[in-house]
Amino acid sequence: MSLQSRAVTMTKQMIQIESTDPGTYENAMANWITSQLAPYPNVQLTRQEVLPGRPNLMAELPGDPALPALIMICHMDTVVVGDGWTLPPFEAIEKNGKIYGRGACDMKSGLACCLSAFQYVAEMLKASGKTPKQTLKLICSMDEEDFMRGSEACIQSGWITDHDWVIDAEPTNGQIQMAHKGRTWYEIDVQGHTAHASTPWKGADAIAAMSEIICEIRHAILYAPVHPDMGSSTVTFGQITGGYRPYVVPDHCKVWIDMRLVPPLNTEKTNAIVEAAITHAEQSVSGISATYKITGDRPPIEQNLDSPLLANLKMSCQEITGQTPQVSCFTGYTDTSVIAGQLHNRNCMSYGPGCLEAAHQPDEWVVIDDILRCEQVYQQLVKNTIL
Repeated sequence: MSLQSRAVTMTKQMIQIESTDPGTYENAMANWITSQLAPYPNVQLTRQEVLPGRPNLMAELPGDPALPALIMICHMDTVVVGDGWTLPPFEAIEKNGKIYGRGACDMKSGLACCLSAFQYVAEMLKASGKTPKQTLKLICSMDEEDFMRGSEACIQSGWITDHDWVIDAEPTNGQIQMAHKGRTWYEIDVQGHTAHASTPWKGADAIAAMSEIICEIRHAILYAPVHPDMGSSTVTFGQITGGYRPYVVPDHCKVWIDMRLVPPLNTEKTNAIVEAAITHAEQSVSGISATYKITGDRPPIEQNLDSPLLANLKMSCQEITGQTPQVSCFTGYTDTSVIAGQLHNRNCMSYGPGCLEAAHQPDEWVVIDDILRCEQVYQQLVKNTIL
């Protein structure tokens, strides 16, 4: 099987292995990847059970431990199927130059490219009897689509350090993406008092108070400073509950908030925004009280244009495509974002097949030519770096 067809074939095979999160999770994927690496005696495999039946998997070709390892990290889980599909989500249908299926874009095609490049180098080293200059690792992570406990476990286990070169194959539409907005999640609870709707002054309307909080937060984020690379901070009030019936003054309301932050905003500063909004609501709606808690806190990651990994990746892209790729911001949060944020590692980035607009959608798809391009770029990157 040629290198150029291997990633396409493996993309189709992996789409047919359901690994939804929540759902069937990653165990079957980890078993399949293990079987693909079994023929290579020079590859060291480590399996880590992060949660029952939910492993991380690391394949390693050891090199000089004094040098930074080149680490390709790809998650095995996908989002749930959802509604609105016109094609079967787990049959990997090929049509009009695209492959369709859950995970096609995010990110089984990217994992296939990295696995193919890892196998290619393992074959070359096995044939030559040589060892790589730098250690090469392929880490297949769990839980990226939810709480990112897989990448956190990799850090805690020492699989990744602050001086390693780390790349994921998330869909980047031909670009290299290494800046990330921060992600801060809040839950806000408002407590009031019930009363009959005909005498609302006898109660304390928790939903009215929450509307004040929402408007204050939205206004503060809307007019926050804009970052030259990452653009504007955003806020989404993704879920809200409260009240009983239209004729009862509601005594409770709860909202879940997602903020995507760019410098100079950070969680410390948005805490002050939330607290000011609560104070405003307590003054505006007599008798209510409110509390908040932070349920997620990921810092923003800025570009490092001096990164040696970035230089190697740009050179590899140029050699394969004849063009220098654009370096931009990834609007979501990825495994490499977690690593960059927790380890302060300035050599973390994303480059992979597909576009983010196709991810998490019904009839998710990836262009086959994208897979072929990225497979060759990853092959060139590992050749330029470790051979």
